[in-house]
Amino acid sequence: MFGMGFAEILIIGVIAILFLGPDKLPETMIQIAKFFRSVKTTVASAKSSIEEELHLADIKEEANSYKRQLTEASAELERMTDVEGIKGEMRELKKETRVDLDETEKKAPAAPAQPEVVTFAKKPKKETPPQSSDSETKPSENA
Repeated sequence: MFGMGFAEILIIGVIAILFLGPDKLPETMIQIAKFFRSVKTTVASAKSSIEEELHLADIKEEANSYKRQLTEASAELERMTDVEGIKGEMRELKKETRVDLDETEKKAPAAPAQPEVVTFAKKPKKETPPQSSDSETKPSENA
């Protein structure tokens, strides 16, 4: 008990008998037993509350993991719902576009496709050199 051997306990008992005497020794032993019993119940109570707290911590951790899983699942479900909504809107737009194209085709008959011809204009060649003086141009007008 408490790391003490039989000899040490015997010495403590003899000293207690000498100091307390035979009259007070039984009452003191009862009080010591009650003290050890109360210490034992206090230690047991503390131990159970610590175990309960540890168990509650485990339960709390498990609840938090479930909460994270539910949050992730709801976020993924929301993304999937948004994707489906977008797909539905795209389908509606395709339908509207098809209706518009069909109406356009009914109104205007389709023209046959003709290849586009690209031509480049040639620069005109100058046959006569430009005359530089006015005197040369006047006699030709008189003639």
